Amino acid sequence: MSSVTRCTSKSVKHGRSVCLRSIFFNSVKYYPTTLVLGIETSCDDTAAAVVDDTGKILGEALHSQNEVHLKTGGIIPPVAQQLHRQNIERIVKETLCVSGISLDELSAVATTVKPGLALSLGVGLEYSLKLVDKYKKPFIPIHHMEAHALTIRLINQVEFPFLVLLISGGHCILVVAQGVSDFLLLGQSVDIAPGDMLDKVARRLSLTKHPECCRMSGGKAIEYLAQQGNKLHYELRAPMRHHPNCNFSFSGLHSNATRIIMQKEKEEGLQEGHLMSCVTDIAAAVQHAVALHIAQRTHRAILFCIKSGILSPTNATLVVSGGVASNQYIRRALQIVTDATNFNLLCPPPRLCTDNGVMIAWNGIERMRAGLGVLHSTDGIRYEPKASLGIDISEQVGELAIKVPSLEVSLNELATINL
Repeated sequence: MSSVTRCTSKSVKHGRSVCLRSIFFNSVKYYPTTLVLGIETSCDDTAAAVVDDTGKILGEALHSQNEVHLKTGGIIPPVAQQLHRQNIERIVKETLCVSGISLDELSAVATTVKPGLALSLGVGLEYSLKLVDKYKKPFIPIHHMEAHALTIRLINQVEFPFLVLLISGGHCILVVAQGVSDFLLLGQSVDIAPGDMLDKVARRLSLTKHPECCRMSGGKAIEYLAQQGNKLHYELRAPMRHHPNCNFSFSGLHSNATRIIMQKEKEEGLQEGHLMSCVTDIAAAVQHAVALHIAQRTHRAILFCIKSGILSPTNATLVVSGGVASNQYIRRALQIVTDATNFNLLCPPPRLCTDNGVMIAWNGIERMRAGLGVLHSTDGIRYEPKASLGIDISEQVGELAIKVPSLEVSLNELATINL
């Protein structure tokens, strides 16, 4: 490709802010072996992209519902469904337009069918099935978390196997990627996801009323304010310290943070919904506790993989993806762990960490190469709001009861670093 121009445009439709991202490629039209259209509607972003078999992103577009859900204090599934329905056709058409590819030229359509919000998944699946039926294209159903896990292979030459940490608003899992659609599940959250927990704390702190971060998502607002705060002002211990496995838990942290907030509101004579003077310190303490918990569980997963022979003790890789992976403080904590264990740490760029159509299209490319899950008949295809990833070997992790060496001194140094 001779040149790449990225543009961001905003328009207002029916009083809502619509954000579109597109990538335009100025070049002579060519016909690679494989072209896949990826469609993503698992939660609150309507996204599409066309990717070819060399990994080139020919075009993409995204409609973000973030501003709408910020006003309502969280994602309301019927609202998300309505916005997906209003925007999916436009997003797909824009993607095809900027890619210079027609529907007839596509090799297949890949779409997220699991896991996610049922009403949102249904919109993407219904639209995709109409496309493949009309244009007689193969259909590739995509596992949302598998797509996140394999995105790194679009931009880096990462060979199987490798360890993956997926952290987002809806998930927190540790898996070993042994191949396309071949995963070993080492651990997962037993309650809520870290992104969900950070969003809830942000709402309880009323951060949408903070002048510096009123338009940010909850997690982004916590990260931004934490840079100005002192995490040592409040003690929030990492959970599950006496559980020698790789599972996660964030509901207890949420409860403890809420308790601190209520106590400070009482001390300052404020009602819920008003900004407190100590929001930066609470944000810093919460973020540090989340980072420490994630780092400790990931450290055990690395040690388990080495001890069990799943991964080599030299030149092994940890891939971190998902929306929360864009948090630089959490990345720094994980870097301390990988430095201590001689692992390589790789993260997709922030725009590919959050939900996007590129990762879905690329997963479709990977599956077509491997000859896995490419369907020429869509009879019986259903979306699955809940779906595990890979073979669960988390009990084996617990049985080994691996003791994790303390890196807390190094992790505490994060408090003195302005990220």
